[in-house]
Amino acid sequence: MSKSVNQSTPSSHLLLVDDDRLILATLASGLRHAGYQVSTAESADDAEAFLANGARPDLAILDVQMPGTDGLTLAQRLRDFEHLPFVMLSAYSDAPSVEKATQSGAQAYMVKPIDVAQMVPTIAAALLRAQEIHALHTLAEQLRSALDVEREISVAVGITMVQYRLGRQAAFDMLRAAARTQRRKLAEVAKGVVQAHAGLHGG
Repeated sequence: MSKSVNQSTPSSHLLLVDDDRLILATLASGLRHAGYQVSTAESADDAEAFLANGARPDLAILDVQMPGTDGLTLAQRLRDFEHLPFVMLSAYSDAPSVEKATQSGAQAYMVKPIDVAQMVPTIAAALLRAQEIHALHTLAEQLRSALDVEREISVAVGITMVQYRLGRQAAFDMLRAAARTQRRKLAEVAKGVVQAHAGLHGG
């Protein structure tokens, strides 16, 4: 396993996985020359060991046909456990092979023999698509988090209404005043109210 970092220009980090050492070395050299940081692995096991050490490449380029664990199996692991985007590299361009790669979640499918000049636009597009997907997932997570906070505040308001026999607005104002006094976020105060209520009632 080798890694080369271009110190002069910040660039995307690629993980290139291929059991053919000549292809691996040739493509890795060309991609580094194109400005990418490149890490290489000669098998799916090597790639998984590399990732297990905490490495987080921006995109993996996987050979489909490899001894042992093949590229499609590795692709599924990357998708399900590592949540890493990937493209497939194969000597086969038949429809079933392309379909399998597409179903596995590949951002693109490149057919050997291929040179770096042909790969770069595909890699750039895959990286852009991966960034867009990541941004959408982040936004979805933020929305879920906001909804959870809103729900907790609403529950805390309801508890405060019952405890102090207040209307909704008065209960909300009471929680907001408590947050200001304690110099805490409203969400934190609300969470404390909900937890205290659950503790009192065995929830």
